[in-house]
Amino acid sequence: MKKIVKKSLTLLSVYYANLLEYRSELIFWVLAGSLPIIMMGIWMQAADSGKFAFKSVDFARYFFAVFLARQITVVWVIYDFEKEVLEGKLSPKLLQPLDPVWHHVANHLAERVARMPFVLLLAALFFILYPQAFWLPSITNLFLFILAAIMVFALRFIIQYTFAMFAFWTEKAAALESLWLLFFVFLSGLIAPLDVFPENIRNIVMFTPFPYMINFPASILVGLPVDLTRGFLSISGWFLIFFGANRFLWRRGLKKYSGMGA
Repeated sequence: MKKIVKKSLTLLSVYYANLLEYRSELIFWVLAGSLPIIMMGIWMQAADSGKFAFKSVDFARYFFAVFLARQITVVWVIYDFEKEVLEGKLSPKLLQPLDPVWHHVANHLAERVARMPFVLLLAALFFILYPQAFWLPSITNLFLFILAAIMVFALRFIIQYTFAMFAFWTEKAAALESLWLLFFVFLSGLIAPLDVFPENIRNIVMFTPFPYMINFPASILVGLPVDLTRGFLSISGWFLIFFGANRFLWRRGLKKYSGMGA
């Protein structure tokens, strides 16, 4: 157990030190996830028309929660893995007594730690500019939000890592992520709360993994009514489905891998 902890801390420290060399780039990564803030302004204007159950302050809080959820759950493993396969850089990692996925996991976790100071700074700036939206979530909601965000990160990671497996067969595996992103943007709650969707569409979308990736944790944080049992079970169920697909494609892909570019 001590060896596992030591290896984990070493991996995290290495990737964290590497990320600190690109702190200015980290700021741009954080700002790149500010689409929810832009959408907040649009929906706050719409709320002033009085045609929605949400008030402008409700939209402000929701999209702020979306911004936080996005910062915690952002994933880019497919681009790194695709590059490793195409350039043959996966080969030396296969010789190590460690599954290559843990390098990507450590990189993502270290990036979260390095990103948080900038996220907190933007959060403080948000409430300074719009103090009416300030609120303190209950301890329970805050805990459930953090738990949901961690689970969503794991789900998004395994989904994207599964798509990355197709790099063993094609040079454009990232195209799958681009296609997935189209559905993610419109159905996850990123550009609009699911509560403003027509009920029949909302009922269909709830059978997909998309609404649990953004709308679910964001709604928990701001105190909107959500089915916690269904939400957490859905995230867990989709994770197991993609985990099984990932392990199947990994074993098949290794047989196909030729280490080109190495």
